[in-house]
Amino acid sequence: MEERFFSSFIHSYFIAFGVIIGGAIIGSIGSFATGEAPLTAMVRIARNLQIWAIVAAIGGTFDAIENFQKGLLDGTTFDLVKQILFILSAMGGVKTAVTIISWITQEDMS
Repeated sequence: MEERFFSSFIHSYFIAFGVIIGGAIIGSIGSFATGEAPLTAMVRIARNLQIWAIVAAIGGTFDAIENFQKGLLDGTTFDLVKQILFILSAMGGVKTAVTIISWITQEDMS
């Protein structure tokens, strides 16, 4: 069980990271093709994808809500703590990707 938790924890981080980096790069290619500024589009896309990257990394919102319900109502706090750690891991992946895009584009993304 522990080994599966740690692998899911790491996967959550890198899925969120990949959604932001991949979405921003591919989206900026589309902006370049239409004559818009690709670096500005990269920043805008990364900003808009943040919450969706977290949702994608934790496997959808319904599973997360169900695990919170188990943790709160059934008294299984371990499931609640695991879900919180998965969300924090995904948030870390998003923050890392946004920081990298900020470095690439030299724009403030706060």
